[in-house]
Amino acid sequence: MMQFQIISVGGIKEKHLKDGIFEYAKRIQKYAKLEVIEISESRLPDNPNEKQIEKALSEEAKQIIDKIPEQAFVVTLEIEGKQLSSIDFSAFIEKNMTYESSKMVFIIGSSFGLSSMIKEKSQFKLSFSLFTFPHQLMRFILVEQLYRALTIMKNTSYHK
Repeated sequence: MMQFQIISVGGIKEKHLKDGIFEYAKRIQKYAKLEVIEISESRLPDNPNEKQIEKALSEEAKQIIDKIPEQAFVVTLEIEGKQLSSIDFSAFIEKNMTYESSKMVFIIGSSFGLSSMIKEKSQFKLSFSLFTFPHQLMRFILVEQLYRALTIMKNTSYHK
């Protein structure tokens, strides 16, 4: 069985996003195992300098690295990453789950992004848009697209 893990920096406060994520996570369980792990966002002053940001990203990276399972295929969500259509995303997942690993980890950074340590561990850099999204909303978009990808693989009517 396919196994997905989402490692995300920061929690979700908005009830509507929590409800939406829960709904899609529940739907995904029909096709694959999904685990969502929240990493604490490092505290920063209101106007942090570059050194403070790098230190915070490094602290978050250590927490993230501890959560990545061995032999998992690592995907980072980065604005500089490759953009895929929903059909191409489905094919990407199917190919990697078949030939690389049955475990796929998606990593969502904080509002300052991801540490270079995490970017170096990435086996695929994925971008959902050139827009910048709040990490809470990105988690919702990711679980919906995972569900959509799985329904495309199974040829169900969800994806039109």
